[in-house]
Amino acid sequence: MNEKTVSVLPVRQLCLIALMAALMCLLGPLAVPIGPVPISVMTFIIYLTMYLLGMKMGTVSCMIYLLLGFVGVPVFAGYTGGAGKLLGPTGGYLIGYLFLTLIGGFIMEKTAFKRIWCMAGTIVGTAVLYLFGTVWFMILMKCEFTYALSACVIPFLIGDLAKIVLAELVGQEIRKRLKSAHLIG
Repeated sequence: MNEKTVSVLPVRQLCLIALMAALMCLLGPLAVPIGPVPISVMTFIIYLTMYLLGMKMGTVSCMIYLLLGFVGVPVFAGYTGGAGKLLGPTGGYLIGYLFLTLIGGFIMEKTAFKRIWCMAGTIVGTAVLYLFGTVWFMILMKCEFTYALSACVIPFLIGDLAKIVLAELVGQEIRKRLKSAHLIG
């Protein structure tokens, strides 16, 4: 590797991290309130982030989004933000995005982004997101598991499965094009 390649690579990575964090901030607030947890496109954006950035950079991008929301920038569903939102009853689902990027991104990277494993990674990561968020919700709301499941998980299963399939199709294509342009490794 020459010096020029070494100095440019981190800038590309930083730009991709910032781009995906910006996309999360831009689309994260758009949501349909159907109950305690709104329907949003955030899981789809997180899935794409994993496809494009992998585990480490995807997690950093997600952390930037969460930190911006934590300090009060209105990037969460319904244009909300602040520590109260992140630490409130549905905050476990927001924090669960970190588990999703870590687990899903890890599986994707370790399997060289093969289709079936990418889908498996997103499904496992989403299951951990659901589990973490639901337990958090139950503790803060002092409610039963069946209520939390019916309010916070079941309404989202079909939509998230559709997002996983769409992210697989779109993510693989974008990843292929970014690789051919030498923007990702």
